[in-house]
Amino acid sequence: MERVNAWKTYDENELKQVMALGESYKAYLGAGKTERECVKEAVKLAKKHGFKDMAARIASGKALKAGEKLYYTHMDKCIMLFIVGSEKLEKGLNIIGAHIDSPRLDVKQNPLYETESLVYMDTHYYGGIKSFQWLTLPLAIHGVVVKKDGSVIELNVGEDEKDPVFCISDILPHLGQDQMKKSAAEFIDGEQLDLIIGSCPLKDEDKDAVKANVLALLKERYGFEEEDFLSAELEIVPAGKPRDLGFDRSMVLGYGHDDRICAWAQLEAMFEIDQVPQKTVACILTDKEEIGSVGATGMRARYFENAIAELMELAGEGGDLKLRRALASSSMLSCDVSAGFDPAFAGAFEKKNAAFLGKGVCFNKFTGSRGKSGSNDANAEFMAKCRAIMDDNGVKFQTAELGKVNQGGGGTIAYICALYGMNVIDSGVAVLSMHAPWEIISKADLYESVKAYKAFALNA
Repeated sequence: MERVNAWKTYDENELKQVMALGESYKAYLGAGKTERECVKEAVKLAKKHGFKDMAARIASGKALKAGEKLYYTHMDKCIMLFIVGSEKLEKGLNIIGAHIDSPRLDVKQNPLYETESLVYMDTHYYGGIKSFQWLTLPLAIHGVVVKKDGSVIELNVGEDEKDPVFCISDILPHLGQDQMKKSAAEFIDGEQLDLIIGSCPLKDEDKDAVKANVLALLKERYGFEEEDFLSAELEIVPAGKPRDLGFDRSMVLGYGHDDRICAWAQLEAMFEIDQVPQKTVACILTDKEEIGSVGATGMRARYFENAIAELMELAGEGGDLKLRRALASSSMLSCDVSAGFDPAFAGAFEKKNAAFLGKGVCFNKFTGSRGKSGSNDANAEFMAKCRAIMDDNGVKFQTAELGKVNQGGGGTIAYICALYGMNVIDSGVAVLSMHAPWEIISKADLYESVKAYKAFALNA
């Protein structure tokens, strides 16, 4: 069942749309390198497209009306968007959900140390990374520092051309004979992923003079002290903007495609809906998927369930039983990226069940690893329904598994949402070099994913 290359099907008008969407997406991806930044950008876009703050609406107690557009944030790291449908909520929602956290390095809470006139920032990697890929890259620091009085200092250093950048050093090949004998997993230890942040000493200091100078600069320029690292959330990410890849500009090279490409495609799909849907449409952008969807902002937490309960209360459908019915009657696309077939590493894939760049949005009936461990494994009836929706709306799509059966695998938020008894299937964009500091996607797949998510939202 060979799937067509989407690029071959586009006329001149569609090609312009594909490229225009690529530009909008690059702007979002470049501005949102942390969960907080992604939420901030999403709120800005939602307001621009007529969405109102649901928290304010809850406070007012005004009854909900069909066609209303609302957004609801949670701890500044998650956001949900709703378009209220004409049917009762109890009959279920059409849900599209993605995550906005990406693999990175987190700054430890006691991070600064000086050795041999170099000052380092100690880090702890987040999510599944190949440690050696983070060496000798220009890196930026993003995040927040919260002081004891509750004031918040936002930090973004390394993105502006006038900013300094930071890096993790590597040993020169001339002296790297012992290192080169190690396996890729042992090439660089996680505790060695420490950021070089300074080398100039404070003249009047004798002990740790370089560290003293760095701390003085932090206080002068950003207004915080060493103790404030105890209540900081700082993330180390690749510095620089997403860029077009290839002479034909058909691809995007950028940090965080997993899973911000699906998150942005969901937002764009929501913004393109200009009618009152039959079923209420919900969009979820969640946190912590890369480490198991844990914590108060991960999908295992109940903030989405709570938001639906609030929505139903506003609609005059309050009550636990009605909430359970609404969730169980819902349909969902868990929008997460898939492993794109890479000819350079063809041995890791089973080709006829692989996702290819340029062949449209990808459906993964199941994820998990080996014997489908940790998988959702959508039922055949729901897969058939999704096929029909895609075909009826002219969406180019493909199906895939995450590589060869015993090669590895991975998970998404699908199985968590399926706990409510709703139909869920994974659907996303094929990515090359997934979880690397710089990943690759096709603009055609981005375009088809927006079409797919809009079609599902209106027709599931």
